[in-house]
Amino acid sequence: MNSFIQQLLNSDKRIAIPIMTHPGIEAIGKNVIDAVTDGEVHYQAIKNVTETYDTTACTVIMDLTVEAEAFGCAISMPEHEVPSVTGRLVCDEESVNRLQVPSLSAGRMPEYLKANRLAVETIKNKAVLSGCIGPFSLAGRLYDMSEIMVGIYIEPDVIKTLLDKCTEYITLYCKELKAIGATGVIMAEPAAGLLSNEDCLEYSTVYVKRIVEAVQDDNFTVVLHNCGNKGHCTQAMIDSGAAALHFGNAVNMVETLEQCPSNLIVMGNIDPVGILKQATPEEVYRITADLLAKTAQYRNFVISSGCDMPPFVPDVNIKAFYRAIADFNAV
Repeated sequence: MNSFIQQLLNSDKRIAIPIMTHPGIEAIGKNVIDAVTDGEVHYQAIKNVTETYDTTACTVIMDLTVEAEAFGCAISMPEHEVPSVTGRLVCDEESVNRLQVPSLSAGRMPEYLKANRLAVETIKNKAVLSGCIGPFSLAGRLYDMSEIMVGIYIEPDVIKTLLDKCTEYITLYCKELKAIGATGVIMAEPAAGLLSNEDCLEYSTVYVKRIVEAVQDDNFTVVLHNCGNKGHCTQAMIDSGAAALHFGNAVNMVETLEQCPSNLIVMGNIDPVGILKQATPEEVYRITADLLAKTAQYRNFVISSGCDMPPFVPDVNIKAFYRAIADFNAV
């Protein structure tokens, strides 16, 4: 991964790594529920995307319920939508203290590990970027998102105990992904965008940094994704030590690149719903081309979707996205 990053920084061409698996699910005739419960289906979707589009790296589904389910959360799994957590698992100091850090055999985790393992074993010409949730986002799913926003002020020690347990499990998962041979992991920490930069440092960055220090090296990179960030906690993301940062469409990409060090990979941020799914191919092309032009001077920029592409993004729109990149690189 380190050599891949250096190659990217030295390249005159703009590369693209959108976060997308759903187009592959649809192309192989499966539904979302099939892919999030069956590692073979998930892998086939990843493989289809790598063979269909000119992506520099392949990515897995951004499913922010896998780790929460392993802890014991109830999960709703619609046929055509990404799963969601229902209810609350822990609610006070006693329940947090009782909470056990699960093994990697709990819930659907074995299926996600299977999908990643198959991708690493068979996709040899592209980087394989796995996925995991971030510690604060996981804690919010276990404790309830609204409640944890209050909890950090009225019972911070309880929340930090919960964050310790979340961090332990995510570290365990990332170490296994690294052992499998993944190139890196995209850590989705959108809930941290609800925090001020100061609170983000205390309740997210400290824990993300632990994971980064445990797994990131020349062969494995952490890509920290925070689509909840509106620009107010970019410094907290930088301070995590992650070698790459991935931003959502809520930030100004040029302002973000100006704030980030030039040796830090910065990724983003075409709106996955409003543009890639709902706009016309002509609009997708224009907006992609405009972002490329505005960021042309930044060698550390990788164009991407602002978040995981949702189900049912039109193929013509994805092709328009890639056509804009090809035309920009041809000049």
